[in-house]
This record gives sequence, C-alpha cells and structure tokens, in this order.
Amino acid sequence: MRFFLHCLDLPPPSTRERPPGCKTVFVGGLPENATEEIIREVFDQCGEITAIRKSKKNFCHIRFTEEFMVDKAIYLSGYRMRIGSSTDKKDSGRLHVDFAQARDDFYEWECMQRLLAREERHRRKIEEERLRPPSPPPIMHFSEHEAGLLAEKLKDDSKFMEAIAVLVTWIDRGEVNRRSANHFYSMVQSANSHVRRLMNEKAIHEEEMELAKERFRDSLLGILTQFEQIVAVFAAATRQRAWDHFSKAQRKNIDIWRKQCEELRNAHSEELMGIRREEEMEMSEDESEENPNKKIKMNDSALAAQAYALKEENDSLRWQLDAYRNEVELLRQEQGKACRTEEDHTKEHQLHFLQQTMQGMQQQLVELQGDLQRKESELEHAREEQRCMEVQLIALKEKVIKMIHAVQCDVYSMHLQ
Repeated sequence: MRFFLHCLDLPPPSTRERPPGCKTVFVGGLPENATEEIIREVFDQCGEITAIRKSKKNFCHIRFTEEFMVDKAIYLSGYRMRIGSSTDKKDSGRLHVDFAQARDDFYEWECMQRLLAREERHRRKIEEERLRPPSPPPIMHFSEHEAGLLAEKLKDDSKFMEAIAVLVTWIDRGEVNRRSANHFYSMVQSANSHVRRLMNEKAIHEEEMELAKERFRDSLLGILTQFEQIVAVFAAATRQRAWDHFSKAQRKNIDIWRKQCEELRNAHSEELMGIRREEEMEMSEDESEENPNKKIKMNDSALAAQAYALKEENDSLRWQLDAYRNEVELLRQEQGKACRTEEDHTKEHQLHFLQQTMQGMQQQLVELQGDLQRKESELEHAREEQRCMEVQLIALKEKVIKMIHAVQCDVYSMHLQ
C-alpha cells in the first residue's frame, strides 16, 4: 500500500529533554487506518527498527538499534501522512515525533556506563602499576652456606652494597647467636676492611681533583699571560710613534678593541685571584690540623702566591695608566693640529698587517676562553664526585660502628651465659 508524506510550512513541534541512551521515539498523529507495516515502511528510512508497539489511540513507540537513528526520526515530526489516494480523515494525519523514555534504553545505557567505568579503572590500575617503583628483592634466610656466599660478596666492590644490606637485615632479625657469632664477626670484619678500600678510593679522587685544579690554574695563567701580551700590543700601538700614522676610524677601532681586551684581562685576573684565595682558605683549614712547622711553610707559599698575584695586578694597572696617558696626549695633539693629508701606501700596508695580527689574537683569545670553560666544568664534576664519596663514607662508617657494637654486645652476652 502506498503512502504520501507532505511537508507543511510550519515549525516542528518542540521536543522533551532527551533521556540518556535514548533509542525509542514516540510517534503521534498517525492515521486511524495506519498499520504496523505502513509505520515500519515509513520509519525504515531512518534506520534498523528493533520493535514497534502500536496503540489503538493513533500513536506508537518505535525502538531503533542505535541512538543516532532517533535524530533522523525526529526530522519527520510535522509531516502530514496520507494513505493511498483516499481523502478520508481516517487515512491522513499530522505526525508528531518526540523522544521517549524506555526502561530498556536506560538499562543498556547504565550497562555501557558501568563497562566504561570498569575499563577506566583497569586502565588506571595498569598505569599505577607501571609507575610504581619496583619492590626491593627479598632477603634470604640465614644459613652457614648463605653466610659463606655473603662473606665473598662483601669482598667484591661491585656487590658490596647488596651484601651489606643483607647483613644489616640478618642482624636486625636477631640471627646472631652463640653458634653463628663467629660467622657474623668475620662478615663485620670484612665490612670494616672495606673502609680502607673506600679511603684509598677517596684519596685517588682527591688526587684527581688536585690535578684537575692544577691544570685549570695553569691554563688560566696561560690565558692571562696571552691577555697581557695582547694588551702590550695595544699599548705599543697607542704610543705616539705609531698612533699618528692611523686614521681616526682606525684609532677608534683600536681603542675599542683595547678596552674590551683590558676588561677581559681584568675579569680573568680577578678569577685567578679568587681561585688562589680559595686555595689559601683550604690550606689554612688543613694547616690547623697539622704541625706548626708545616703550617709556617704553607703560609710562606701562600704569601708568595699572593705577592705574585698582586704584582701582576700592579703591572696591569700600570699598563692601563700608560695607555690612558697616551690617549690624553693624542687628544691634545689632535686639537692643535689641522687635518692630515692622505697617508701613503706603505703606511696603509703596515696598518692592515697590524689589524690582521690583532684579529688573530682575538680569535685565539676566544678559543682560550672556551678551553677555560671546559676546565671549569671538569673541576665542578670532580668536586661533586668527591662530595658523594664523602657522604657514602660517613654513612658506611656509622653502619659498621653500629654492627661492631651489636656483635660485641652479643658476644659479651654469650660469654656471660
């Protein structure tokens, strides 16, 4: 049987609030002669229909398989439906489609939400297990065989940390008794012998740090010496004998380069002085623990180093003063002189050669600064390693002292028994 849908120029009726998980629609205004087959044929274009519940009062409920099909069915609201070519009122009607609240839809929606919640909890559990730190390995029970193996591990530097943790656990558990006292004493003795190995390792690291400091100080001193040579070149170029042959632009550039070089030289000189002050402070701390004769010798060497540094600083200040005097004299001469004629080719060639020399010195200065930074990073790394070793040594000493005290108490108590 054919049917016809006519669109009216009216706005669609308002719908109710959509229930969660809605897959069922209410269809009202059906023709009285509309059958279930006709209704299915009309709404099949919206999607697959699960069930149709028709009432005798010209309305029905249609349930689809998916939620998006309900949105398509809502668009048919407001259409006029006519069955065949009949003009009878029982064969026509104006459709009204709205959301319907069905228990089956709400039950399926709740099941889906619970499934999603379970998946989310499972995902979070997996993520927490992934981020959880690994649990420490289990400690085996004490036996003579395990004690022998542990004694061998205590003698191995690579397995010492693991073995000392097992030894502490056994002592805390109360495994020390009259039968096992000798085994524990030998293991504590092995732990005590590890202190000497740690002290030797610390001494090696201290020697490496001292060598790194010495290399850094020598490199910094070499850089400062080359700075002084470059400043001497600028001082020679600013003397009247050579200064008069430069043009104003060339004098300006030379003056800028000289000031930059002097600033860098002064900064490196202050850094070298700071390093020497730190060494003097360290030496004074060491001397307080040593004999007076050695203290006097170290004070003499510190005073000699300080005198040498003051002498270098005095020379640099004297060179700066000479450069400033030459600059003042040149300014006075320029005020009383007229503009000079163009310089000859020989003087220009000499000036070009001097500029190239200064540029090469500046490039060498930049390279020396890079070497200085690398030496500083090496020194800082060596200091960090030394601090870590000192902390480990202190902690290990405390553990060994506690274990020795515990074993001695146990041995003493067993002898009393």
